Amino acid sequence: MKTIKKDIDGKRVEIKVYKSNRTRTEGDIEMDKRAKSAVKAAVKKAKVCSYPIASYDKSVNKPYIEYPDGRREYGE
Repeated sequence: MKTIKKDIDGKRVEIKVYKSNRTRTEGDIEMDKRAKSAVKAAVKKAKVCSYPIASYDKSVNKPYIEYPDGRREYGE
């Protein structure tokens, strides 16, 4: 166990971090693949239906919403 001390909203907080010795099973790996496929399908459907899509831009470390016209609105 590792303890991290951090200031949150002006208060000193201790966060306990536990390391798991559990390894990923074949079932875990299969579930991850299915979850990724489900997200890809949902994003594809949103594009086809011309809905805005929320995503994250790693180059600027900010979330954004991309509209069907290609315009992006960045959050904070």
